[in-house]
This record gives sequence, C-alpha cells and structure tokens, in this order.
Amino acid sequence: MNWREKYKDKIVTADEAVKCVNSGDSVLIGQTNGVSVLLIEAACRRANELRDIKFYSSLGWKGEAYLDEKYRGSFIHMSEFAYPGAREAYRTGMTQFTPLYFHEFPRFFREVVKPEVSFVMVSEPDENGICSFSMNADFIYVGTEVSKNVILHVNPAMPYTRGVSISLDKATYIVEGREEPLIVAQGNPGPIEEQIARHIVPHIEDGATLQMGIGTIPDFVLSLLGDKKNLGVHTELFADGVIDLYNKGVINNTKKNIDVGKIVTTFIFGSKKLSEFVHLNDDVLLMPVDYTNDPYIIAKNDKVVSINSCLEVDMLGQVNSDTLNGYPYSGVGGQVDFVRGARMSKGGQSFLTMPSTAAKGRISRIVCKLGTGSPVTTSRFDVDNIVTEYGIAKMWGRTLRQRAQSLISIAHPDFREQLEREAHNAGLLK
Repeated sequence: MNWREKYKDKIVTADEAVKCVNSGDSVLIGQTNGVSVLLIEAACRRANELRDIKFYSSLGWKGEAYLDEKYRGSFIHMSEFAYPGAREAYRTGMTQFTPLYFHEFPRFFREVVKPEVSFVMVSEPDENGICSFSMNADFIYVGTEVSKNVILHVNPAMPYTRGVSISLDKATYIVEGREEPLIVAQGNPGPIEEQIARHIVPHIEDGATLQMGIGTIPDFVLSLLGDKKNLGVHTELFADGVIDLYNKGVINNTKKNIDVGKIVTTFIFGSKKLSEFVHLNDDVLLMPVDYTNDPYIIAKNDKVVSINSCLEVDMLGQVNSDTLNGYPYSGVGGQVDFVRGARMSKGGQSFLTMPSTAAKGRISRIVCKLGTGSPVTTSRFDVDNIVTEYGIAKMWGRTLRQRAQSLISIAHPDFREQLEREAHNAGLLK
C-alpha cells in the first residue's frame, strides 16, 4: 500500500485544512523555504472570520500576505528576526519581535507559545510515508510535537534531505501542492568585502570546522580555501561555496569529532544548485536548531571558525548586529551561539566582520560608545575578533586600552584621529 492510499482520508484542500484555525490561535508557520504560501493564502481567505491570529515565524521572505494592512485585527506577525518585509510591518504595528538566541527557538515554542496549529512544509514521502523537513529542520519540527492540529504541505518541488524526518502519521491534514524553493542570489563581493575575506583566510587551518553566516563575505572566504585540507562544516546555513569545496574534496568532514563525514546545517537558503546538492545527499544532515546552534555541541569539534557580520562596534568591544537607527534591522540569529561555541572549541576562533564605514563613508562603524537605541548583540565578554577592510582587531584577552588601540587601527583613516581623541576623553587610552 503506498502512502497516498494509507493516508487518503487526511488529504484535503488548503481551504479545508485551515478551517481548524480559530480566532485567538497561535500558528507556527516556519521560515524561508519552510513557509507554505498555499496555506497562508488559504488562511487569508478566512480573514473576515478570524480575529487575533498570531503567525509565528523568523526569517520570512515569502508568504507574507498576512502583513497587509487590510488584515489588521485578524492577523499579527510574531517574529524573532527582522527582514525587509517585517521591518516595515514593525513600524506599522503589524509585526512584533521577540529577542531570542536561535538555539532557544524550539524551547520557546514548546514551553511558551505552544501553538494550536502548525503549517509544515515537507518533501514528498518515501515508500513508508516518511517525509523530510527538506530545507528547514530548524524549529518547525516542534510544531509537530506540541500542536493539536498539524497541517503538512507535501511539496514535490522540495528536496528530500537526510537528518530529522516526520511520518505522515503526525498529520492532522495533508495538503498537496507544488511551490518552487526560494532562489536567493548571494551577490558579488566588492573590493571592501574581498579585502575583509582575505584577512580571515590565513587564520583558517587545515582540519578546521566552519560556520558561515549570510552574506557575500563568508562565501568569498570559501572561494579562497581551495588549498586547504580536511575542512568540516557545522553551521546554521551554508551557500554555494561549500558545494565547490566539497566536490574538490577540501570539505570532507573527516577531522570532526562529532558527525564525522557529515555537513551539518539547520536550514538551506540560496540557489537552485544548493537545493539540488542536498537532495538525497547522505553527506548532508539537516538537524534541529537546538542541536546545530547549541554552543556546547558546536564546541565538541576542534578548531571551529565562525564568520558573521555586524553593524557597529564600540571601543569596549561591544557589538551591535541587529538594530539600525533604533529599529530592528535583523536579529541575533546564530551569531552569539557560534561566537560562544567557537570560543569554547579547542583552537576555535570567531570573526565578526563589517566595512569600516557606512552611509558612503560618512559614518564610522567603529565608535567610542554605541549610540542611543543601539543594543548590544554580542557582549564584550564574548567577542573574539573584529574585522574590517583594514585588518583584524583581537578582542579576547585584551585590556580596554589594547582593545581601543586595536579598533582604532582598523577604523577608516578619516576617523582615526577623532576616535583616538574620544577614546582618550573616555579614559580608555590613559
């Protein structure tokens, strides 16, 4: 008996499935390629019947119909990460943000939110009715454990990935429909991004385990590692550069202490090439975020190298990575998880990167003190290395004076004299 025959009574239309959503419900909808546009649009068609529905997600990018002003009162977006659509919705009150470390998401949904309904994107099942979570293991799996109603969107366009999986037994309803994965181009690095990447490469040793954040800098770093040996990957997401190094045998994961031989990630977000690469690839594991981003798990591997971006740094080494002009701009994501995990790893290092200036050179990203409304994302006690196009400033184990001197040395030359004066007036260079 194939799975369609076994579960035929659960297969319904999207409109039928979302009838289980009631006013006041919390609905877990996942993030990026885990978001079902089909189910969200069906829920929006019921908007005039519903009030106070909370849609929980993180990094969205698609299926954002519920953010429309016409749905005010029916829906509100609850997010842990600010991306372009959510930033504007925050200003109008259609989105609310909850600051959380990424590895804490499953616990948050299990213990605090306890969503009544979960919309879950999955691959087509195998012959036993077992689906993969495809490109998003992250936190959506918790919804299948705690929600009274679990709606599985079986999508034939999604790759079947190894790692965590789900049986169709878990479904309250099954909806079928093809939605192509998001295609997100990394973009080409400019001269500044290239120089930042080149500063980092000499610090990556053979046998290192890599974590790369979103952006052109981490991907350009990967393009420069062709002469390295026996690299591993334990990350929250990765881009095309990993594929090239894997195909060359540079990334083989043989020196890892856990998940030996495996690339470990929690979600996939990028090109079609990436989607094809992970499909039925036994060397890639999609694992829950409370595994991939747990600092104690990260630290089990030696020589972990963590590369992420930030917005501004003050002379104490305090880092703001998520707020711009007093408004949420992104989120902590996995930055602190991997900064701490790398620091705890034997021989590990973390690098937080940024251009030295913003606003076409008019503003220094290195400041004496973080401005009003600029919270600390990564604390001065956690930070390891800060990188601009002018070099690397080592923070860990350095005095306040040494930190200030180091940061001034990698600031844009146009701002160094001013920063030195401000640091002296603040008592950091006395």
